[in-house]
Amino acid sequence: MILEALGSILIGLAVAVAALRWLPRQLPATPLVLSTGPGAALFGALLGHSVLGDGHPTATLTTSLIMAVALLSLLVRRPGRRLHRSAAA
Repeated sequence: MILEALGSILIGLAVAVAALRWLPRQLPATPLVLSTGPGAALFGALLGHSVLGDGHPTATLTTSLIMAVALLSLLVRRPGRRLHRSAAA
């Protein structure tokens, strides 16, 4: 389980760094991306391990990869679009 957790953190970090290199202007602040990737991957590994049980490290790491990519994709925004804040808020 510890190796799965460390592997998933490394997968999440690799996905976050790749996202920062591939889409630098479409992502928010770098610390947010670099913390979301490993956090999402660790959550995905926990989810995969709890569903599949012991003895499925490849499937658990695949689940962590899918979760990291999915949650990092939620941070992507269109280039040239700014955040509009309401004056009433």
